[in-house]
This record gives sequence, C-alpha cells and structure tokens, in this order.
Amino acid sequence: MTLQKKSWNEPAVRVNQLGFTVGQSKTFSSQLVKGEFEVVNVDTNETVYKGQTGPLTDDASAGIAVSRASLDALDQPGRYRIVMEGGIESETFAVSERPYQEIKRALLKNFYYMRCGMELTEEFAGPWKHGACHLAHGGVHGDTATKLPSAGGWHDAGDYGKYMVAAAKAVADLMLAFERYPAAFAEPTIIPESGNGIPDILNETRYELDWMLLNQREDGAVYHKLTTYGFPGLHVMPEDDLGTLVYSPVSFTAAGTFAASMAMASRIYAPFDASFARICQETAERSWQWLERAEGQELAGFKNPMDVTTGEYGDRTVVDEHYWAAAELYRLTGDAVYLTRAEQLAKSGSFPLCSLGWADVGGYGTVALLAALQQRGENAALLADLQEAWLLRADELLASSLSDGFGVALPSNRYVWGSNMTVMNDGMHLLIAADLTKDAGKREAYCTAAQYQWDYLLGNNVLGICYVTGFGSYSVMHPHHRPSVADGVPDPVPGIVAGGPNAGRQDTVAVAMLKELPPAACYIDHEDSYSTNENTIYWNSPAVYVAAALDIQHQA
Repeated sequence: MTLQKKSWNEPAVRVNQLGFTVGQSKTFSSQLVKGEFEVVNVDTNETVYKGQTGPLTDDASAGIAVSRASLDALDQPGRYRIVMEGGIESETFAVSERPYQEIKRALLKNFYYMRCGMELTEEFAGPWKHGACHLAHGGVHGDTATKLPSAGGWHDAGDYGKYMVAAAKAVADLMLAFERYPAAFAEPTIIPESGNGIPDILNETRYELDWMLLNQREDGAVYHKLTTYGFPGLHVMPEDDLGTLVYSPVSFTAAGTFAASMAMASRIYAPFDASFARICQETAERSWQWLERAEGQELAGFKNPMDVTTGEYGDRTVVDEHYWAAAELYRLTGDAVYLTRAEQLAKSGSFPLCSLGWADVGGYGTVALLAALQQRGENAALLADLQEAWLLRADELLASSLSDGFGVALPSNRYVWGSNMTVMNDGMHLLIAADLTKDAGKREAYCTAAQYQWDYLLGNNVLGICYVTGFGSYSVMHPHHRPSVADGVPDPVPGIVAGGPNAGRQDTVAVAMLKELPPAACYIDHEDSYSTNENTIYWNSPAVYVAAALDIQHQA
C-alpha cells in the first residue's frame, strides 16, 4: 500500500520503510503525537505488541515536537505497521534476517547505471538501457590540438561530467566497504563482468579506476575533470550529449586524491590482478613525486577556466589530499618516508583529521594510518592521537544522534547541499569507531547510532520519505538525473540516493517552493531542484558502506 504524503508538520508516524533486522535495534519517531501505540501484523491483522512513546520534545531542525519509541521487543519475522490513537499509522515495514540485502545490491548496481562510454543493454539495465555515450577523445584545455582517450568511468551526478576528486571518494568508499565487509558482497549485482572470479563491487570499481588512469600525465600531474564546456539540457540522454569534450587543467587536489586512491587500489586488487596492482602503485608513486615537487607552487585550489561552466569542485585546503596520499602509500609500502610526511601533515592542524567528504578527505588518510600503524606496530604515539581524534568525533556524532527527534546526527546548520552524504558519512564514521573502541558498550552505541542514520535515509525523517529511488512505500520519484528524466521510463533509475534537505535552496524551484521551512524540511522531489534532489556517485558510495555493515550486522 502506498500512503498519501503528509505535510512535514502534521501528526504522523515515521519509520524505516524497509524495516529492521531480527535481534537488532528498532526505533521509530512520532511527530506531534505521543502516547500508546500498537504494532499490527498486516497479514493477519493481529496486534502483536503494545508500547508507549517517550515524551514530546522540540526538534529544532524539524521545527516540530517529536517523540521516540523502541520496537526492540518486536523480533518475530513478518510485515507490520504501527498504529497510534486517532488512527495515525506508519508505512508497512518488515522484520527479517536480512532486510537490507536488496537495497544494498541496488545502491551498488546504481554505479553500473552511471557508466559512461558503453552501451547499457536491456540484459543488465532493464528498461533503463541506453546507447554508448561520450566516445570521442577529449581535448586538453589550452592545447585542444592534443586529443586524449576519455571514454569510460562513471558519470558523476545528474550531469555527464567526470571529476577526479569526486571519483576518488567514491572508489575509496567502495574499496573500504569491500575490505571491511567482504561477505556482504558475495552475491552478484548482475553486470557484464559478473562471474569472472572477482567480486562485483571490485569489477564495478575497476571500471572507474581504468578511466581515472587516463587522466594522469607523464609527469604525474592529473587532470582535474573531463566534461563538455557546459551542461547539456535536462532532457538529453547520454548518447545524445555530443558537445566537445575537454580535459580541464591539472590540479593539486586531483593528483593527491588520485595518488591516494590508486595506492589503495594496488593493495585491494593485488590478490585478484597483480599486474593491475603494479600499475596502480606505479601511477600513485608518480603522482606523489609530482605532489612533492609542486608543493608551495601549485597549492591553490582548482578554478574553472573562463569558458568552462560545469561543476568546479574547487577546494581551498589541499593539505588533506597530500596527507591522504602519504598515508595510503605508507600503508601500501611501509616506507618510512611516507609515514614521516603523513605525521608532519597530520600535526599541521590545517585540516580536519576525520572528515570523509570529497573536499575534506583527511578522514581517509586517518583510516589508512590507523590500519597501517596497528598492523606494523609503529609510532604508538601517533596511533593513539589518531584513535583519540576518531573516537572523540564519534562521541560527538553519538550525542547529536541521541538528541535528535529522528536520531540523525545532523545539527541544524548541517542541512546543506548533499546532506544525505553527510548522514551516510556519519554512519561510516560511527561504524569505523565501533571497530576501534575496546569498550563493548560504546561499540554497541556506535553501531546503534549508525542504524539511526540509516533509518533516517529510509524514511524516519520529518518528511517521511525514503531517499533511495525504488524502495519504500513513499520514495523519490523525480530526481535531477538526466537519464531518469529523459528515458521515457515512468520510474527513475533505481538505487539513487537523493541529495536531501538543503536549507541553502540554491535552485529556483527550491527557493519558490520551500520558503520559510525548517532545515530538515527543505527538500522537494522535483526534477529541477538540483540543490535538493540531484544524485552523485559519492552520495551512493558511503550508503553502500553502511548498507553492507547493517546487512551482515557488523560482523567481526
């Protein structure tokens, strides 16, 4: 049953629309209503559990009063709904052994739908098939007589550009997910490479890595992005986007994130393809050498050339990219030169050590150092400092999560462009913290808070919407995603994570239709609202990590 959408400020019950895992934490939120509730089995219409919500408390981000309640005692597999006084009901949800298996596969399969440079056939893409696209060579900006191969990789977002710093975060999240939770990726995602003896998450990531390799110059510098000079119209399919392709100039951030992600790939792919692993290491080291030569000379963040108007992905702070590269190369090689450099950069105080964004990548360097220092038994003081920083941030996220009416760790000022990425990044951080802590109680609390971030994404939010296309009883239908708009298929491409609430409202639709709303309600499911309803590869990638963890319940 699909329920009628309710306004953000009407009495309602909000719940993870996919449901919960047997034996794990289960909570829901009720807005503007508290009191007794009952849980009804939708197949038998029998009441199987009764309970009481907590007190109503004001939620600043949502702009309403919210109460929370536990369903932990509900552990019998089945399909249920929550009913409160006055006939207020929740969406139907399930309790089962692995309720997130299908959405985990869809989140990963969405990267296949983002592929550039190849035909997506009906065998693998279903109704969302389309022709091969962007097969031409790209000219180098300022030297358009030089044409370089450019086909391959993933489209970055709702547009068809391909950007190095965005690609690096996405492949890093996927490789970390596989490394930590390999059992979660035993099933195929049904892509052309399935069945080749390599897990499909690595098959898919390799498609992007191969394109990334095309972007490195002989001297180790890396082109910042490959796009047309401007965005195509919203109703243009990939194969019909025939604008001139141009490689924008090289950047320090592109070289740093390239070196880091290639060093990571060398480690991850070595058991599967030793030759590819060597190529990844060689290219990582070449970019590292360029970084060391360029330091102090090309540290300014990237700026678009005057005649290029596609996404800039500029970044004022570039020390964190240098740090991540040093950390990953140390983890790969054990060379003390990289460790010395990473420690120097870590102690500079010029960037956050625990961020997992595309611009602030320090968290990836810290994750690499934590693993390498533990494994090698080196520099105990640095290891202790990094662990302390990571767990301190996890405690901050935990406190924010527990104080929010919907369990999400976002304070009011963090509902920005791509807020759902931040929610999933926070889930990643909490899960990594659970691995670091020796306190069993804290470990359980971190994992539970990670579940709350996931619940928010899948419907336990003030709008009661599942932010992943193709899932839940009320989910995103009109993402700012060109193929979903232009392909003539009623349903959007499945497995898309929408950007989510954005109090900045940087598009005309959001400005016109989201006036005077609280931050958590500043979202509209409209194809023209790119500031709230676009997709990106690096919003999907942390969601894959969280989904993998919760699918197999954070197994040791």
